This record gives sequence, C-alpha cells and structure tokens, in this order.
Amino acid sequence: MKKYLAECIGTMTLVVLGCGTAMLVGCDAAAGGGYILTAFAFGLTIVAMAYSIGNISGCHINPAVSLAMLIRGDLSVKDFIGYVISQCAGALIGAALLALIFKTGNVTDMTGGFGSNGLSGVNGSALAGLLVEIVLTYIFVTAILGVTSSKQKHGSFAGLVIGLTLVVVHILGIGLTGTSVNPARSFGPALVAAIGGNAEPLSTLWVFIVGPFIGSALAACVYKALEK
Repeated sequence: MKKYLAECIGTMTLVVLGCGTAMLVGCDAAAGGGYILTAFAFGLTIVAMAYSIGNISGCHINPAVSLAMLIRGDLSVKDFIGYVISQCAGALIGAALLALIFKTGNVTDMTGGFGSNGLSGVNGSALAGLLVEIVLTYIFVTAILGVTSSKQKHGSFAGLVIGLTLVVVHILGIGLTGTSVNPARSFGPALVAAIGGNAEPLSTLWVFIVGPFIGSALAACVYKALEK
C-alpha cells in the first residue's frame, strides 16, 4: 500500500503545482510567459517527485507511464490497476484542493477549468487533439523508457531528464491541447470543473485518456523492438 499512497501523493502534487500554476498565470499565447512558467511547473514537479518517491513507487504518477512499465514487464497487472486508481484519486484530491484554495481566496482561475485540458488550440478538432497527445506522450514515454532501462547507466540523472522532457513537450503542447500526456492529470481537473458547473472539459476528456494511452503503448512496443 505504501507505493499506492506514494503515487496518490505524487499525482496530487503534480496537479496542485502544475495545474495551479496554469490557473494562476494563464496560458495565453499573446503572453508567452505563462507557457514557460506552466511548462516548468509541471517538469520541475516531476523532478522533485522523482527524487522524493522514486525509491518507493518508481514515481510514475501517470497512468500512461504505468502502462508502458506494464508492457515492458516492470509492473504486474495488479499493481497497474492499483497505480491507476491511486493516480486518479491523487489527481482528484489535487484538483479539489485547488478549487478550495482559489474559491476561498477569491482568486481568478485564468484557465476557466482548474487547469483542465481542451481542444481550443486545435479549433475543436478531436482528431488533431488526439494526434497531439499521441505524439507528445510517445516522446515523453520514450525518454522515460530510455533513462530507466537496465541497459543504460543514467542513474541519478533519470529524474532530471524526465522532468526536462516534460517541460519540452509542454512548451509545444500547451497552446494546442493544454498538454495532458497523463490521463490522471486530465481526469481530476475535468471532473472538478464539471462539479463546478463547467462540463466542457469533461466532454472532451476521452481525448486525453485515449491519446496518452495509445502514445504510451506505441512507445513501449517500439522501444522493446529497438532494445532487442
């Protein structure tokens, strides 16, 4: 249970710091500083969590990453299910905390949906959003598989590499879909937004679940073939 709790805490932290930053500074393309701040908030949180809970659970804090580890054989089906449930619970708790903080403090949510993902950057095209999430998740998961491979000797640098990769994919993806590459990170804010009366993020949530899972599965399969 300790590793499940670690995944829950890690995902909660990712949502609070990553989505919270997006809510506070916004992600308006005309003021690109918000892009950079949000991208680094997500990436640096991954770095912090990798060195905090990595020795407990591996610091997946992302169902797509857990799927890749399942395919690679590093995670059992039982643990995969436990990880995903814990990650989704953590994301929901994180989004609920943000709702409490922003509403209690009467702070404007610059994203309009607790940092949830959307398709406005691709003009509402679900197909374009799906392709963005598949490609970005593929890149992100490939980096994770590389630095955590038993054939590599990255050691203590793995968390830094993974975090910086997440920064890069956010820099491109924020303006298109808000960048998910993480079904749990999308689930929590979308559900809390819907409870608050904004159902739009929930209506497109499937894109940010299906896309990352497809991208992750492709990355795991291709990497296994390349590593042989």
